[in-house]
Amino acid sequence: MLLEIDEISVYYGKIAALKGISFAVDEGEIVALIGANGAGKTTTLKTVSGLRNVSRGAVRLRGEDITRVPGHKRVALGLCQAPEGRGIFPGLTVEENLSMGAYIRKGDLSDEYDRVYQLFPRLAERRKQAGGTLSGGEQQMLAIGRALMAQPKVLLLDEPSMGLAPKVIQLIFQIIKEINEQGVTVLLVEQNAAQALALAHRAYVLETGRVVRSATGRELLDDPSVRAAYLGGDVGAH
Repeated sequence: MLLEIDEISVYYGKIAALKGISFAVDEGEIVALIGANGAGKTTTLKTVSGLRNVSRGAVRLRGEDITRVPGHKRVALGLCQAPEGRGIFPGLTVEENLSMGAYIRKGDLSDEYDRVYQLFPRLAERRKQAGGTLSGGEQQMLAIGRALMAQPKVLLLDEPSMGLAPKVIQLIFQIIKEINEQGVTVLLVEQNAAQALALAHRAYVLETGRVVRSATGRELLDDPSVRAAYLGGDVGAH
């Protein structure tokens, strides 16, 4: 198993944000975490990437316990996150933003730039433009591209569709599929449950800090109770 989350509990003060959750991500998979606001999805990603401390439980990468490994060292191990809200540097150019994602890399980065620009031709067109002048969709592309510059084994994506127009959302999800087909494992947190489940090989449903369901993306997409709770009861599977 590439990534294992084993009985993780995380607290904000005295409030339990995660209550002993466990799940796994195998090499080559897209695994989605879905759930309502406050379910613990973003906290889970932050815990995996080392931005939240664990009270109990373990995070393992290729069987190695990395629970106490700091976040910046997890990047070197192959865990990279494109955060909720994108977190780009608005005053830096597209190219400079991308270079920040490769801070752990040494030597020539031309292959990494080429790979990102092939996935995101719009970024190539705007490579000398300040990140803050890009559209929301382009900023999301930049956030994903910046994470890819570190050559991750597991790409953590937090709400990549947030605030984007439907046409742009379709494009972003198509690119996530392409990234996965290139050999990158993806752990996806997404409010747009229909899109996430249609894309994911497997998915977990979080409620108030606990995993309450797990199945293939298709099975959850076709499940009437999941559709009623997260997709609207009249939404069909597609």
